[in-house]
Amino acid sequence: MIEAELKARVHSPEAVVRQLDERAKARVEVYRDTYYDRPDGSLEKADQELRVRTIHGDDGTRTMLTFKDAAVDEDSGSKPEYETVVEDAEVAHAILRGLGHVEVIAFEKRCRNYEFEAGGRRMLATLVRVPEIDGTFLEVETLVDEDGVSAALDDIRSVLSEFGIGPENLTRETYTGAVTAQRGRSGAVGGL
Repeated sequence: MIEAELKARVHSPEAVVRQLDERAKARVEVYRDTYYDRPDGSLEKADQELRVRTIHGDDGTRTMLTFKDAAVDEDSGSKPEYETVVEDAEVAHAILRGLGHVEVIAFEKRCRNYEFEAGGRRMLATLVRVPEIDGTFLEVETLVDEDGVSAALDDIRSVLSEFGIGPENLTRETYTGAVTAQRGRSGAVGGL
């Protein structure tokens, strides 16, 4: 499946939270994301991502292992995504290191997740703050087959429009890139 997704900078987060709260119940979670690559950086060069995400929320803690293949839509960055639940986060990290992958970067995301239906699709809207970077972001995504990406992105644009978010607010900036840049400016080490 393809994760058809658009991300936007939010200039009025409180207003967007109010609108999202009217659509669905928020699931407040903190993500601890660790990204891996091969020592030669070949995953990044191929526009692929390998991540272990530990999610802390009111319903407990869970860990997901995710691989994202290269983007199938350049404008949005929508990618095929393969994800599975991992029983033991430390074992997942050990397996990836044992296979020769190296930790590239780890950081925290503070998220408010909302699941709802729009345009006949199951949507996930996530309001995101990353403590290390300025701003609030809204990601809206849905899973589709590759031939449905364009129509799904149109539906996502409609949802964003309902929240007062137009095309001028869309961004392809990645959290990994923004955190890396911020750590470079502050003199902190980029990886673990």
